[in-house]
Amino acid sequence: MTLDAEDSKLVTLARAARARNGSAEGAAVRDETGRTYSATNVALPALTLPAVQVAVAMAVSSGAQSLEAAALVTAGEPSEDDRHLVASLGVKELIVAGPDGTVR
Repeated sequence: MTLDAEDSKLVTLARAARARNGSAEGAAVRDETGRTYSATNVALPALTLPAVQVAVAMAVSSGAQSLEAAALVTAGEPSEDDRHLVASLGVKELIVAGPDGTVR
């Protein structure tokens, strides 16, 4: 799958967040104004959140009304909840890449 420059940027941001925090997942989203938000999964004893949910929460809490694109970098597979969440905000397909950045 070949991505355009803006979608490739999301994969790069998600990979960087994942690497910086040593996390299992990294995600990045782009809102309707072109702003981007990147995040990692949260794995605390009292709170566990997937990276996609954290990135979407950041965007929405910053005023985003919809999303243009979303990317997840993980060794695993995205959950149906992640796919449904981004779809509910307008994303046609969640971009999924492995830790090396290869889009699947």
